[in-house]
Amino acid sequence: MDKFLIKLPKPKDGQPSSSSNQPFVSSQVAPEVQRHTNSFPLSNMDSMLDFKSLEADPKDRMPISSYSPNIRDAVRRYYIQKKPCQPVDHIFPKTKFVDKMRQFRPTWFKRRSQWLEYSIKADAAFCLCCYLFKNELESRGNAGDSFTRDGFRCWNKALERFKKHVARFLLTSGFPFRGHDESEGSKYKGAFLELLKWYGDRSFDVGRVILGNAPQNDMMICPTIQKDIVEACAKETTKAIIEDLDGDYFGILVDESKDVSHKEQMALILRYVNKSGMVIERFLGIVHVNDTSSQSLKKAIYSLLLDHSLCTSKIRGQGYDGASNMQGEINGLKSLILQDTSSAYSIHCFAHQLQLALVGLSKKNSDVDNFFYVLTNILNTIGASFKRRDSLRQHQEDKLEELLKFGEVHTGQGLNQERGLQRPGDTRWGSHFKTLDNFLILFSSIVNVLKDMKRDCPYHLDRFTAENLLSKIHEFEFVFMLHLMFKVLLLTNELNKVLQKKDQDIVNAMGLLDLSKKRLQMMREDEWDSMMDEVSLFCGKHEISIPKMNEDYSNGKSKRKRSNISYLHHFRVEVFYAVIDLALQELNNRFDVVTSDLLLGMASLSPVDSFANFHKDRIMKLAEYYPSEFGDKELRELNFQLDDFIVYAQKCDSKFLNLKGIKDLAKVMIETKLDQTWSLVYLLVKLTLIIHVATASVERAFSSMKYIKNDLRNRMDEDLLNGCLVC
Repeated sequence: MDKFLIKLPKPKDGQPSSSSNQPFVSSQVAPEVQRHTNSFPLSNMDSMLDFKSLEADPKDRMPISSYSPNIRDAVRRYYIQKKPCQPVDHIFPKTKFVDKMRQFRPTWFKRRSQWLEYSIKADAAFCLCCYLFKNELESRGNAGDSFTRDGFRCWNKALERFKKHVARFLLTSGFPFRGHDESEGSKYKGAFLELLKWYGDRSFDVGRVILGNAPQNDMMICPTIQKDIVEACAKETTKAIIEDLDGDYFGILVDESKDVSHKEQMALILRYVNKSGMVIERFLGIVHVNDTSSQSLKKAIYSLLLDHSLCTSKIRGQGYDGASNMQGEINGLKSLILQDTSSAYSIHCFAHQLQLALVGLSKKNSDVDNFFYVLTNILNTIGASFKRRDSLRQHQEDKLEELLKFGEVHTGQGLNQERGLQRPGDTRWGSHFKTLDNFLILFSSIVNVLKDMKRDCPYHLDRFTAENLLSKIHEFEFVFMLHLMFKVLLLTNELNKVLQKKDQDIVNAMGLLDLSKKRLQMMREDEWDSMMDEVSLFCGKHEISIPKMNEDYSNGKSKRKRSNISYLHHFRVEVFYAVIDLALQELNNRFDVVTSDLLLGMASLSPVDSFANFHKDRIMKLAEYYPSEFGDKELRELNFQLDDFIVYAQKCDSKFLNLKGIKDLAKVMIETKLDQTWSLVYLLVKLTLIIHVATASVERAFSSMKYIKNDLRNRMDEDLLNGCLVC
């Protein structure tokens, strides 16, 4: 609003003030405003306008657009000088919101003194800036009517709405990255002004020409200059990153997500080992992509790398999330880059891989898919009502008292804990096993809740749903699948727990993976009879009919029997064998030989416990996966270097003791200059560090990006957002 006024110097003692009875005189009007209002002399305009007729209460004011274009600026100047309508001594009425009485607080005027107004007549808040300038802003964004025509009265959400309104006004007025009080007395001027002040305090040449010391109004804080500075800083930062990389090998970490305007953005991060032996991850840039297909992402990655003169043949590692466009074996981004650079390996999060194996199993087997569909419907039906959940707890307590009475369970600390029905989720590791475990224990209680619902629910649809679910849950096929899937998930549960730890023992994890595969194979070969005994016992306990296994099988829908297919053949061959075979196939596909060799080789290089996991054959196998770096000659030389290196590291140099990982090993080799003595060993260590081994903690970090990519930041221009992120 300051552009409508020129601040005149204070009159010296004895000199008359330049003010008059009129709100403004021509000497106070900014030249650019005089140019806009040259249809009439300003004095004539002021004489034509009766300022006393202008309403002070925001609710009663005429819209600015109702005035003649020739006098609108005069009206604006009047209200600017008059300042916002902010009655402090008024007794503000209270209004009930939910269960509390709330009212407008005059303390809200303090930090919003330039724009916030209050209407006594309407008991509502208004915005002076929107009233004065809304017509000019409507072409660039809607400022809304709640603070102009109607007024704002939701006092229970006042601070939140005030903040959003200021941000919206700044965005529509052409200041998309400002959202702070930048006045001289503010303690929170925003990152740019704080950084500028900090740098000015440390450099005399800079400090004497910026902010308060700037000549006239050249304070170096206008939006254009801020963007230019951010762009320059981003270029210098990127230049330093490329120089630090120095043409060496690197890995790429890629993530893509939508902003608030649903534009797809791809962020690219470089991972490399610098000359000091430290693993470095640096943000290279964020770019807009038309779609998230693997071909589009590959093109965007190669284009961004080429812009910074980085060669794609130097890529030695890839890191992505678990989306199919990233991890697909045929057309996934990982596979497309591997076709161009054969040593650009990607090792996805094992915990996520295990969960994806289960998801893949569900999608590829109709019996498993139908089972989880019915299971989810039961959980949703019971979990949708507090009354049904309370009923489930009550039935659980009654059942426990009955079991205690007959001595079937024992009491003790930590025993007989209350259980709930956790819904399974495709991205929640271990959730399916917990769900099935609780479902088996609460089976009778679940049946009782559905019976109560069928009998007592006032709505016909709810009663019909309960009856349908009761019929499903009492089918032998459902009970059989419940026990089968519980047993399959039980065999991989220990592996699942290990893979979710932050500090993973790769050797131990690979051992548990092999154990899970062997246990599944043993279950397939030897445990059919024992599982059928468990299912039959469960059915007898809960009064569920068991079909005669030698009779012809019917699918339960059309009641038509399939010729030559007995119930025994269906459940043993088409369900039991098929589900276990598919589970083994998914585990083998997700945890392939290349991944296993890479991880075991990396674990064998680990210096933890004085190289306790050192295994020369596994390390040599790891080196063979890098044919460009390790030909036949280099492999023979590496074989000799490993023999000397391990003896020296374990017995001759105390600096190699108590190292916590391969990162420490690389730094110690640089410090002792052993990277020159055993150059091939160090090269393999460096390549190992570049491979991004995603763990459960990394997956959680991907999920946490929502806290960074907030609405206000994503409204920025992409170049400015990129520059800020790089810096």
